[in-house]
Amino acid sequence: MADTTRITVTLPTEQVAELRKLTDNVSGYVAEAVARQLRHQLLGDDLLRHQEEHGAFTGEEPAQARSRIFGSTHAGGSTSAT
Repeated sequence: MADTTRITVTLPTEQVAELRKLTDNVSGYVAEAVARQLRHQLLGDDLLRHQEEHGAFTGEEPAQARSRIFGSTHAGGSTSAT
């Protein structure tokens, strides 16, 4: 198991109530959400750094990347529920 550090986080009461409906492990749920957000931020930073070094992405490059990640049958629009 990974090392842990205990912290205090203040959330709106409504969010805590909804969290408790979803899980009995609020710490685990929050840890997963933080990990997802950190990955998102790091990926964004990497993409910006790539564009600074190599220029802006062409119109085709994001579509090619989506195809490689999700397969060629993936529809064009984003369906992410973030």
